[in-house]
Amino acid sequence: MAIYLFLNILNKIPMWIFAAVSLFALIGAVLAALTREDAFRAGDRQNKWVWVALLGGSAVLMNLPLPFVSWVGAIITGIYWFDVRPQLKSIIRGDYFY
Repeated sequence: MAIYLFLNILNKIPMWIFAAVSLFALIGAVLAALTREDAFRAGDRQNKWVWVALLGGSAVLMNLPLPFVSWVGAIITGIYWFDVRPQLKSIIRGDYFY
């Protein structure tokens, strides 16, 4: 009985991870919507509303029971948080070099 409970909990870990990352996708969509439009152009990124749609769609996709699609949503969320957002923040603050 204990091994069944352990395996059941172990089986649900990816679901909880994707749920947490989908929350970060929703937060990222809100932050992208609040970011100035010209920062996206200055950073040579897709425009603001493309990122809002990508992050919003990622939040929905990560809650579907399709493993490949969930990973695509997680990758889009990671790209925003670890590549796009830091660059936009540095552009808005003026911490960039030509």
